Amino acid sequence: MNRQHPTPRLSSNALTVLRQRYLAKNGRGVIVESPSALFHRVAQDVASAEPVTDRHKLAGQFYEAMASLTFLPNSPTLMNAGRPLQQLSACFVLPVEDSLESIFDAVKYQALIHQSGGGTGFSFSHLRPRTDRVATTSGLASGPISFMRVFNLSTDVIKQGGTRRGANMGILRVDHPDILDFVALKQQPNEMTNFNLSVGLTDQFMHAVSHNRPYALVNPRTNAPVRRLSAKVVFDQLVEAAWRTGEPGVLFLDTINRANPTPHLGTIEATNPCGEQPLLAYESCTLGSINVARCLTSHRGKSSIDYERLAGTIPLTVRFLDNVLDRTRFPLKSIKTHTKQTRKIGLGIMGFADLLIQLGIPYDTDEALHIADQLMGFIRHHAHEASHRLAQERGTFPAYKGSRLQAQRLRRRNATVTTIAPTGTISILADCSAGIEPLFGISVVHTVMEDIRLERLHPEFLKQARARKLPIEALRQDIGRHESIQHLSQIPDDLRRLFVTAHDIAPAHHVRMQAVFQRHSDSGVSKTINLPPSSTAKDVAAAFILAHELGCKGLTVYRAGSRDRQVLSCSHVQSC
Repeated sequence: MNRQHPTPRLSSNALTVLRQRYLAKNGRGVIVESPSALFHRVAQDVASAEPVTDRHKLAGQFYEAMASLTFLPNSPTLMNAGRPLQQLSACFVLPVEDSLESIFDAVKYQALIHQSGGGTGFSFSHLRPRTDRVATTSGLASGPISFMRVFNLSTDVIKQGGTRRGANMGILRVDHPDILDFVALKQQPNEMTNFNLSVGLTDQFMHAVSHNRPYALVNPRTNAPVRRLSAKVVFDQLVEAAWRTGEPGVLFLDTINRANPTPHLGTIEATNPCGEQPLLAYESCTLGSINVARCLTSHRGKSSIDYERLAGTIPLTVRFLDNVLDRTRFPLKSIKTHTKQTRKIGLGIMGFADLLIQLGIPYDTDEALHIADQLMGFIRHHAHEASHRLAQERGTFPAYKGSRLQAQRLRRRNATVTTIAPTGTISILADCSAGIEPLFGISVVHTVMEDIRLERLHPEFLKQARARKLPIEALRQDIGRHESIQHLSQIPDDLRRLFVTAHDIAPAHHVRMQAVFQRHSDSGVSKTINLPPSSTAKDVAAAFILAHELGCKGLTVYRAGSRDRQVLSCSHVQSC
């Protein structure tokens, strides 16, 4: 085997997911592609955006980055590159204006995007409120929520590329007259099952909350105030809903737009389904993540971050993602036009919790915050440098003139370069912890594609437990029953301290970790503030307020057990 073309070493869970969702099949549904062939297919297709003389070399480098599980792009790129669909972007934002034509155009466009494997985000804030007048019929408007149900139903009947149901983000501004109905919407378990919901909060609203003042609800049709509500009452209802079901989340719209790189093109009102990518109408984004757990070096038995390897990897991945923008076949001409105006990409990381464990640093420490700051600062610096060099080679993004980057004299190929995505599926392929999340548990079951259960006992815990000759067979049932191992006195204190899980970590530390990464993300940060069942609504309120104070662009909380079904759970692992 050529040294530059290693065979990928994949876990059994990774192979299961690849067979179900990624590997090419023939007309009879029989798999006709190996994992190596998949990575070669993607590498060669993405490299074909390069000059002919450079393609072979870069295809080899792209292949090695993916096959070594050091870097993986978002799922549509893995699924569709070099295949007839050729739709490689992960997330899209579609506008919904206050007309029947715009609403149902958006439904049609949503279906096309979901069919191609992408997710969609919408702001419904422009739709006139329920019971407002409709001049053309002299009737009463049904309001944004009624139309949201149409989008939800459409998603039910469209499967993404034949592999999974589509994902959506629905956003309503906090000053929309129907905001309380929106906040309460997902308290019914069967409502909006294909949507994540977020309330768009403003600085003005947060100021009114802190000073216990009323604020105005504004009819978007007339742009006139219609009534006033207590900001604290609305905030408390939002907090209560999030505590009960994990939804809605919150987006801080003013924070997002202060960082909008192209304000001359418009105001950002929506994000992708996971909330980490604020986008203008008809924009899309291509994401990819470096597995930082693979970027470690060891000296005399002590691990440290291999910054030299990272510095070599980052420019290659930025180039890869920029090429993807030129290789993708966009589902709509307007999406192609707007996406290529700004050429937004999102390079992030996964495996952060695993990296901390290898360094011997518990997640819930100031040292972990320091490592996060140092690591993501390094990645952002080198990613920006790589985008700058691409701009010298290929030109700046077309909307550069009039952008914040031009005002700051920063020449880049891409309006945004860094994003922290959730990496839910690609982290399974890479066999690492998801995004910047702490471990959910030491033994977890990950439910994918609605009915496939993937069990995993953390390999480093297993390695260290065996090295200490712990009774794994006797312990595994207890480890699998709980999110935390802090109650298991049979496990040494230092091992329990190192392997803290999401529910061991104070909500404020979760938020602080997100805020550290946000400082180095051009876009946003996908992170769930996982809370134990004993958490209170006050804990949720404090998290929302702290996130706003620290400059986060949004926040999602999830209290364990608050939903009947959840993607991650702890369960007795049958086999080590």
